[in-house]
Amino acid sequence: RFGNVQAVDQLSLSIRKGETLGLLGPNGAGKTTTLKMLTGLIQPTAGRARVLERDPYRREAALLRNLTLVMGNKQQLIWDLPVLDSLRVNAAVYEIPWDEAERRTAELAAMLEVEDVLRQPVRKLSLGQRMKAELLASLLHRPRVLFLDEPTLGLDVNAQLAVRRFLKAYRERYGATLLLTSHYMADIEALAERVIVIHEGRLLYDGWLRGLVERYAPFKEVRLELTAPVPAEAFARYGRVEEVQGPRVRLLVEKGALTAVVADLLGRFEVRDLAVDEPPLEEVIGRIFAEGAV
Repeated sequence: RFGNVQAVDQLSLSIRKGETLGLLGPNGAGKTTTLKMLTGLIQPTAGRARVLERDPYRREAALLRNLTLVMGNKQQLIWDLPVLDSLRVNAAVYEIPWDEAERRTAELAAMLEVEDVLRQPVRKLSLGQRMKAELLASLLHRPRVLFLDEPTLGLDVNAQLAVRRFLKAYRERYGATLLLTSHYMADIEALAERVIVIHEGRLLYDGWLRGLVERYAPFKEVRLELTAPVPAEAFARYGRVEEVQGPRVRLLVEKGALTAVVADLLGRFEVRDLAVDEPPLEEVIGRIFAEGAV
């Protein structure tokens, strides 16, 4: 609670060792506040937080050596100095002998493909390079628990893919546990087996990602490519018309009516291609936030 604002309200969750958990919610839902409580930056006004069987707010060295917080909109690297200088500072803070820190740096730099930027000043790096260097610095002490707040924020598609690949590889190599927030649903789909949805500080859903879609999306996405354009009004009878661009049509169709709708579409229109899939995760999450309950 901050004054009269209840940032997190009766939120209860647990994460298994080696699991990646996606934390979803709109702006102001309490995601970052939750991460700050779990990393000891703020203290809960009620209830308690436990990480690796310790109270994060006590800031015990034994715990701090085993966790890290990466925030896509914050940086720890020293702006005007080479990346290596910041890594030397981190090695000293975590009491890592420099020969061991060099070995870890080489290993992580190879995984992140940033070996050629370590001697460059941080201010000269691209945003993607800088985020990779931030990850390297944050993981130099080889933490067992990673708290990641929008780790791909502002990155281009290739940089986002590289960060996801790295996080997955790090988890597999070291058995790390990840708690991830992101507005990019591709991050969640690529990394998280399980998701938690919160809204106005309250828990709305806790379960498998696919279960969220199956439970809260009573429709399928039908994509058509026709031999010639057809007016959008012709498809209103089948469900919600999401998009019509020339001969390409995208519909949301109730699951119970799917078989009959597909048969009718194939019989009524000249269809070059037809595909049926689950709706995009962004649309499912948007419905949850709009209705405020699961």
